[in-house]
Amino acid sequence: MTPESSYFETRLATDKADLLAAQRLRYRVFVEELGGDGPLVDHEARLECDEFDPVVDHLVLVDNRRCASTLDHVVGVYRLLPGERAATFGRFYCDAEYDLTPLRQSGRRLLELGRSCMDADFRGGSGMFLLWNGLAEYVLSQGIELLFGVASFHGTDPAPLAQQLSWLHHHHLAPQGLRCRALPQGFQRMDLIAPEDLDRRVAMAAMPPLIKAYLRIGGFIGEGAYLDREFNTTDVFLMMDTATMSAKHRKFYETRWLPE
Repeated sequence: MTPESSYFETRLATDKADLLAAQRLRYRVFVEELGGDGPLVDHEARLECDEFDPVVDHLVLVDNRRCASTLDHVVGVYRLLPGERAATFGRFYCDAEYDLTPLRQSGRRLLELGRSCMDADFRGGSGMFLLWNGLAEYVLSQGIELLFGVASFHGTDPAPLAQQLSWLHHHHLAPQGLRCRALPQGFQRMDLIAPEDLDRRVAMAAMPPLIKAYLRIGGFIGEGAYLDREFNTTDVFLMMDTATMSAKHRKFYETRWLPE
């Protein structure tokens, strides 16, 4: 354990202060940094909220050097929605962007991941390592078989993203039986560049760390990106089947799931 990580605690949100601090962190990242918005966003209180918050688990990374009363003690967050709870609630978040029929028909235990973000001061360090290890513990304890969610590129113009989107389409599409497709109202084709014209170095250098991390452990991509104009992002559907992970990938997932 590094001196920095000794101050951290990873847990499911335990009280209202944890939830509000997670929503405050999401506001800083998704609204102030990325220009997002939404019908339940509280700009006056600087809280990024939506209708899923009361039904999900909030996995939070707490910096115990910070004060909970000022709502800045949560420096990392992941929002987790198990399949059974989504069925009771009526939908997953991703239902608004992708057709999830293949996952629902799989008969597998599902977990949707969402609203993943990290305080700018802690990105790329041991904090993310601890947060992702906490996610791994949750997945293993719940017997989850398929993890999925959307990861975002900033902006809704596909032209600057052509290399990244095309690389994902040509090299990392999910198997046909599990391939979720973006809904027509936001569909953006990803095969913008022919395979022979792709530059892997350029594509991967500009790939968001979260997406690269999923790819390194055997993750797959859905068909088509989704242009989320409300959040000012181009979203891609990420999925991981824990049953098909190699022993090497499983070891990496359980102990070293750290993005570059």
